[in-house]
Formats: sequence, structure tokens, C-alpha cells
Amino acid sequence: MKSPQLPLDAPYNESQRAWLSGFFAGMHANLNQNAGSANQTESRVINILYGSQTGTAESVANDAAKVAKTYGLKGLVKSMDEIEANALMAMECLLIITSTYGEGEMPDNAQMLWDGVCAETMPRLEGMKFSVLALGDTSYDLFCQAGKDWDNKLAELGAIRIYDRTDCDVDFEEPAEQWMTAVIPLIAGGAAAVAHETDSRSTGKPEYHRKNPFPAKLLVNRLLTDASSSKETRHYEISIAGSGLTYEAGDALCVMPTNCPDLVAGIIKAIGCQGDEDEPVNGELMPLQEALRTHFEIKTPSKELVEEIATRSGDQELNGIIESGDKEKLANYLWGRDTLDLLLQFPVCEFAAAEFIALLKPLQHRAYSISSSGNSYPDTVHLTVASVRYESRNRQHKGVCSTFLADLVDDKTNVHCFFTPNKVFRVPEDNNLPMIMVGPGTGIAPFRAFLQERQYRKAMGKNWLFFGDRNAATDYIYRDELENFQQTGLLTRLDLAFSRDQDAKIYVQDRMLEQGAELFSWLEQGGYFFVCGDAYRMAKDVDHALHGVIAEHGQFSEQQAIDYVNQLKKDKRYVRDVY
Repeated sequence: MKSPQLPLDAPYNESQRAWLSGFFAGMHANLNQNAGSANQTESRVINILYGSQTGTAESVANDAAKVAKTYGLKGLVKSMDEIEANALMAMECLLIITSTYGEGEMPDNAQMLWDGVCAETMPRLEGMKFSVLALGDTSYDLFCQAGKDWDNKLAELGAIRIYDRTDCDVDFEEPAEQWMTAVIPLIAGGAAAVAHETDSRSTGKPEYHRKNPFPAKLLVNRLLTDASSSKETRHYEISIAGSGLTYEAGDALCVMPTNCPDLVAGIIKAIGCQGDEDEPVNGELMPLQEALRTHFEIKTPSKELVEEIATRSGDQELNGIIESGDKEKLANYLWGRDTLDLLLQFPVCEFAAAEFIALLKPLQHRAYSISSSGNSYPDTVHLTVASVRYESRNRQHKGVCSTFLADLVDDKTNVHCFFTPNKVFRVPEDNNLPMIMVGPGTGIAPFRAFLQERQYRKAMGKNWLFFGDRNAATDYIYRDELENFQQTGLLTRLDLAFSRDQDAKIYVQDRMLEQGAELFSWLEQGGYFFVCGDAYRMAKDVDHALHGVIAEHGQFSEQQAIDYVNQLKKDKRYVRDVY
């Protein structure tokens, strides 16, 4: 900014000129200072990008924005699929908060941005300061891999890591809070940090949450599959009356189970303990039996326990696999084995109670897609759960939470639970738009809720469900409800795929391909495409079929079909709830 100049031909005397010179100099300094302040204010923005499959990372990102506000900063929270890779160039301060999906993969909403960042054309990011918060689960081999990949890639592109990456296990709240309260003051700088005040008042979060689950009562436990079925799928209705909790179709209910008493007793015997020894657990003393029943994961052996058993047993095969670092070999070795199987296989491995507990992970909640609409059922929440039971190594094995609900919950037992919102997996806001739902097996759960929600709203949009399982006679769950939805016109189309009812197996993706022209037509009308269920096979096969349908019936090249699907994802019209 240039200094203002005095008019040379103005009729000022010497003292007037001196005064005016001082005035303009002061005004110039003021303008410069104000411009600097404006630039400083503008720069006090933190871009917070989240990669989330179920909504947890989004929730943490919003918490980070609240912390930023207390430091006088503006936290701009966006999903990773809301921006292009080139937009990162304009970001001076970036916080990445991401979960890891599947076997070390990016969450669905992060994949396109990640692909863009990894492209050869991606510009350098030397002007950026960043930090990464990674959410994960140490029971998976590629723990927090998505966060690690982002951390390495941003540094590789020249961005400056202002604070080391923090990797969070399933108990993420405390390390996440520590990360926020460390990195945000660094971005704010010393002066801004002084303005930070801790607000001890209510955060607006519900009274019941992960650390304080609601003690609900189970009202209904009904077998959905036929007694002769090779599967056991049950319908549950859980009362949340009086809790103040609410939920929407598409959310998940998280249930805190307790372990099977038979498994607890078997483990105590196998390690050579009595079970009545008092052990310190979370700051209190309790009998080993109670600790194993209510506080620790004893079904799936932890990596630390497997390694300790290998060391103590001296078993060449197990030690060889561990030393090789071949994760696939180890996974194959452990397939079907639980903690008790390993202890029985190596009876030489006895443990003192305290040292055994030290090798275990905390018992975690299990999340289930809700199969009811909160508007239709405000006082109850419905679940559709397959009970896991199988015979292996001359023992009956049971899923932790599925058989907790099926076998252990009675009138006197509370079901401790809380909700996890999924703000993306939602019924379309526009009630006139078509909705396509692919949910075989228990994947039907959220779509039962979606149909109830559409019915509650009196929505006029068309609804199409692809459903299937093994056999129609034994596994056609919610048949009466679905047929009623058809008769009333709520369910416009229902395509069924029962894989074992004929010689050639037929799956939901096969039905999609058969009805490809109509499916593409619904997408062209603005339709939403939802998938729920198995992530490892079904969801991948459905995705492949979707690309094929779009390429064939849209007369697109392979790349054009990919672009079409990516646009659906960006518009939140192709959304998955897979596990």
C-alpha cells in the first residue's frame, strides 16, 4: 500500500503541511495494521477433513472444531469426498481425522480424495502444516493404516508435520482429546492460546453414550429363520423408554455384551487358576471370573497372547509363522481357533491370573444396524442379528454378542447400549426420489427401517429392494412384512435371490445384472443406491455389478462408468453400511 501523497499545488503553510503529513502517516500505519489483522484473522482457520465409514471420525472432527473455537480459531469441517485434491493447495492448516476400513483400506468417503492425492499430477504442499489423528482397532493387522498412509503422503508432498500422528485404539476418546488439546494450540500460537477457556458445562451430548451406556430391557427375542434352517437369525426389540435417547433410520445400536460363562470357566481351568482370586481391574478389585466375564475380550486371542503362547510352548510351527511375519499365514492358522482352543492345544502354558489379564484386550461393544425407524418406534429399537454358532475342535463355539442376546439376556439382565449415528446412511431428504436397497441376509436390517421411515413420511418415491439368503423356505426373514409392503405399494419392486434353491447359485448381484436397464433408469431419475452387509465378498461383487450395469446401459466406457459411480458417491447417492 502506497503512502498518500499531498497535493503539490495546495495552498498550505508550513505548519499545516507538517500536521497533514503526520495525519496521513498515522492513517497509513493504521490501514497497514488493520490489513495485517484481517490477514491474521483469515489465516486463523483450521481445515478439518474426516474419513469415516460409520460416523465416528465425523463426530471427532466436530469435537475438534469445538476445541478450535475455544482458541479463537475457525474449524472448517468437511468430509473427504466434499473436496478435490487440488483444494489442499490452499490449506495452510490441515487436520486429518480418519478411521481405517476393512484390511487397511480407506473409508468409502475418503477413497476419491486419496486417489487424487496419489496421482502423479498432484502438486506439492510445502505451504501446509498438518497433523493426523488415526482411529483403529489393534485386533486388526493393519492398525490405523489409513491414518498412517495420509501422514506419510502429506509429508512426502512437502507439508510440514506440526504434531506427530496419534493412533487410537477402540478406546479413542482420551488420546483423541489429548491430540486436540496439543495440536490446536500449536496452530493457534501463543497469543491465541491465552484466549482458550475450558467450558465445564454440558457439551450437549446425550447422557448415555459409550462410556455410560443405557441399561435397557429386552422386550422381544424372536426367531426369524425356520427351525430347520442352517442359520439362526433373530429379531430383537429393546426398550429405550425414559432414556431421552433418539435415533434415525440408518443409525447403529452398540451393545456391550458379557462373555459366555462356559467359556470363562474353560479358560480359568486351562490356565490353572481357581477364578476366585481378586485382581485389580480398572481401579477396583474383582474376582478373576467376574473380570473375564465382563471386562476382557476372551473369544479372539490378542496378538500379545498368541506371541506369549508361542514363546512358552516353544511350538516350532507357531513360532515359525510369527517369525516369518506372514500375516496371512497367521490368520489361516488362527482361523476357527479361539483363546480356549490355543490354551487347550498348549496345556504347558499356565498363567498367573494377573499375567493372563495383562495379555488381554478390553471387551468391546458390538455395533448392529438398526432395523426400525425412530419415528415409527420412538420407545424401542429393533435389531436383526444372526447368532454365531459353530462346531470346531470338538467344542461348540459362540459369537460373543449375538449369543449374549440370544441366550443370556432375561428379564433381570440389562442390555447396556448406546447409539452411533450414521449421518450419511440416510433415507433421501427428497421424498419423491427413488431408492434402491441391496441387503441380503441380515443386511436387510436398515432397509426395513428405511421402508418404515418412508411409510411414516408418506413418501411418494419408488422403493426397490434386492434381498436373498440361502433358502426361501427357511431363510426368507420378514417375508410377511415385505409382502405387505408390496401389497400397499410402499415396496415398488422386490427382487429375491436364494442361492441354494437351484443348481446354479444366484446372488443379489446377479439379479441386479438381470434388471440392469431398469436399475440404470432409476439412477438416471436421481435414485439413491444403498448397500448393507458383508464387506469382503458381497459388497465388492455388488460394486462390480453396479459398474457393469452403468457401463452397459449408459453406453459408457469403463472410465466413464467409474466417473459416474464416483459422482454418485460424491452426491451421497451411493452409500454403504458394510462390515
